[in-house]
Amino acid sequence: QVQLVESGGGLVQAGGSLRLSCAASGSTFSINTMGWYRQAPGKERDLVATVTSRGTTNYADSVKGRFTISRDNAKNTVYLQMNSLKSEDTAVYYCNALIVGPTYQRVYWGQGTQVTVSS
Repeated sequence: QVQLVESGGGLVQAGGSLRLSCAASGSTFSINTMGWYRQAPGKERDLVATVTSRGTTNYADSVKGRFTISRDNAKNTVYLQMNSLKSEDTAVYYCNALIVGPTYQRVYWGQGTQVTVSS
């Protein structure tokens, strides 16, 4: 089992910055990929960015050049630095952890943190 706790959301003006954190606990040694997803009202949950245990990153086109995902394996924490925020970035942001075993795959989610960007 893995538990994920997000922090760092809030209200910010367009053009501003926020940094989200997600701390993992439990069977953290088994986590392969960690990432951030977001869900705006009335929309599906979409990928924002992911980072593997080796540091390989992947970003949604909409956030490339503005957001940076990073991971501290010693602290079992993943971060999302969000710069040049836009109103369309407003959403609940969810932390995600993926565990891939020899015969199984498990996904864990945090409780979500609200990010609101005012224009």
